[in-house]
Amino acid sequence: MFGPITIPFGAKMLFNTLRLRPGVQMDDVELALGEMCNVVKNAYGGDKGGFIAGQAFRFSGFVSEEGSLAAVKQAEDHVAIVTYWRSFEEHERSHADSVFRAKFAAVAAMCTDSRELGYELLWQGEPEGG
Repeated sequence: MFGPITIPFGAKMLFNTLRLRPGVQMDDVELALGEMCNVVKNAYGGDKGGFIAGQAFRFSGFVSEEGSLAAVKQAEDHVAIVTYWRSFEEHERSHADSVFRAKFAAVAAMCTDSRELGYELLWQGEPEGG
């Protein structure tokens, strides 16, 4: 559950940001998020639906001075979910399924906005040597 993941070249990446409603704490959303991610992993993994791997992140409050161009150096509390799929079509089929939609609705009830954008992998690499 917390081990490293391997992403094959050619994978499609979906980046979803979920902006939390005011007053919603991470503890409130963590269980629903875990249940939703577990459904994706178990119901749509590999040949069952094209899911390769995923990660969920809580915004830490850190905004990079060096990597941010905007004058405003803040961001609202949110969660980021990164998932990797064989295709965008398989992703869309999984997310149209009633099992996923029920779990997503529980998470969405704690959010003011969700935006999921798809990306095609252009490059990946690791440092060579030690």
